[in-house]
Amino acid sequence: MSTVLEVGDLRVAYPGRGFRGRPHEVLHGVSLTVGQGETLGVVGESGSGKTTIGRSVLGLVAPSGGTVRFQGHDITRAGRKERRALARDIQVVFQDPYSSLNPGLTIGDILSEPLIVQGTAAGEARHRVAELLDQVGLPKNASQRLPREFSGGQRQRVAIARALAPAPRLIVCDEPVSALDLTTQARVLDLLVDIQRRTGVAYLFISHDLTVIRHVSHRVSVIHQGNIVETGPAGEVTTTPEHPYTQRLLLAAPVPDPTEQRRRREARQRL
Repeated sequence: MSTVLEVGDLRVAYPGRGFRGRPHEVLHGVSLTVGQGETLGVVGESGSGKTTIGRSVLGLVAPSGGTVRFQGHDITRAGRKERRALARDIQVVFQDPYSSLNPGLTIGDILSEPLIVQGTAAGEARHRVAELLDQVGLPKNASQRLPREFSGGQRQRVAIARALAPAPRLIVCDEPVSALDLTTQARVLDLLVDIQRRTGVAYLFISHDLTVIRHVSHRVSVIHQGNIVETGPAGEVTTTPEHPYTQRLLLAAPVPDPTEQRRRREARQRL
């Protein structure tokens, strides 16, 4: 399996407050890889630095150290022109499916816009939009409707379709189901798994929810206070973790059995 993304010793620091404020480092030398057709889940609590990893890969945050390599090429400090070219191969699905869609455009325009910008003819773009809607399980007439006419889960399907439009090699999924109810979450996650099976796209999947990570990931990296503390196969990390922090994450995950939930709470307090 070839490597699509390689992050090496990545460091990111945000400016301190005030004129003399010292920079605050949020990533302290993070390293990870994502293979072709693979999902690497990055899990951690709020403020752990997991979203900053995704933003660094997308070029939205400038690293203070380390490297980001995509298909063997160093893109750590890629310029605007190179980033526009990379947009064909690296896409993103954000957390909020509504705010990430232009409310004034129809779904057809939202999906065709990036294709036309990259030089696709209008007729070919319309054909591609029909394919994308079918791929994410939306009716063909959805292209004539506005985002507000859809449910949260349907809007996230549109966001996924937009990410798939240029046939990327990698999609950064930043908490893509956290704003959805549990039933809709399961459907969207199953959709992502099915799309990966059919297209071979790789996912860098970022979430605070260990249950969600377990559902979609092949491997898992656990991040705590800007450091990767544990990496391994999803089945092992999410069921028999070795690091105390990962164990606390597992014990914090809710379960439907009150007795088991109480046992987990007590076990977590002992860690």
